[in-house]
Amino acid sequence: MPEVTLVEAVNLALARAMEDDPDVVVLGEDVGINGGVFRATVGLQTRFGPERVLDTPLAELLISGLCVGMAAQGLKPVGEIQFMGFLYPCIDQLANHASRIRNRTQGRLTCPMVLRTPHGAGIRAPEHHSESTESMLAHIPGLRVVIPSSPERAYGLLLAAIRDPDPVVFLEPTRIYRAAKGEVEDNGEALPLDVAFVLREGRDVTLISWGAMLKETMAAADALAADGIAAEVIDLATLKPYDEATVLGSVAKTGRCVIVHEATRTGGFGAEIAALIAERALTSLLAPVARVTGYDTIVPMARLEQHMMPSVDRIVTAARKACQFS
Repeated sequence: MPEVTLVEAVNLALARAMEDDPDVVVLGEDVGINGGVFRATVGLQTRFGPERVLDTPLAELLISGLCVGMAAQGLKPVGEIQFMGFLYPCIDQLANHASRIRNRTQGRLTCPMVLRTPHGAGIRAPEHHSESTESMLAHIPGLRVVIPSSPERAYGLLLAAIRDPDPVVFLEPTRIYRAAKGEVEDNGEALPLDVAFVLREGRDVTLISWGAMLKETMAAADALAADGIAAEVIDLATLKPYDEATVLGSVAKTGRCVIVHEATRTGGFGAEIAALIAERALTSLLAPVARVTGYDTIVPMARLEQHMMPSVDRIVTAARKACQFS
């Protein structure tokens, strides 16, 4: 199987979906002629034509609104928002329309749309280009939120998102667009949504993360292993709805949990997971649930952004502290 980057896996999935289903259309700023700001859609307009790969004006509300209208009328639109910091105008369409259509029409209509956007910091970008506001999206009922952490999962999860009858926001971790490589067979096989992936088995502490932070989390697990601490690593992958059974099963086994995300701490999605564990696995815990997160500040400019994101050392320190309890 060929080894591809994460952004190349996204391109493969989009092309496969469009090849398999003529109702799939792609739209967004510069997605056609230029192939997208990160070249995720490169070659698609040449292959499928401007009727199915549409360049739009610089108007995020328009992109999301078009997706809702197309989806309600039987198409399967995949819209691209160039950076997550530009997603905020889309909240009106996502919260008031896309997520409500099934309920509003008592199931007569659904909204099979996907809104893709780069997610997270780490590429030395200017303001509004490094956001991690996934918890805001996860708070919207009727909306799926998916974040892949590898090329393999980007390919399979994007195919699943496009085939899903309800709206999905697909957050692509910018920092590992080209830093992560993996073998991806372009066979059209989707991966299941709403399922967490256990990337590493362990008995001493559970490390839970998603997106680009899996890179540091896996490195932390390696460092802990050198100390004789066996960490179980879980890639949550789908944040809404997330795989509660896998989380609770792992915590019941290890008795300790560290949750890692680069989004700001207050109101971050890690707090939701910590609350679940407190409510349903309290008697399994040997130590308090810990969170290693970004700080409660705007993502700083290039020289300082690395200091905001959780480091391997911070994750290792939190896990070692948890393992001091017995």
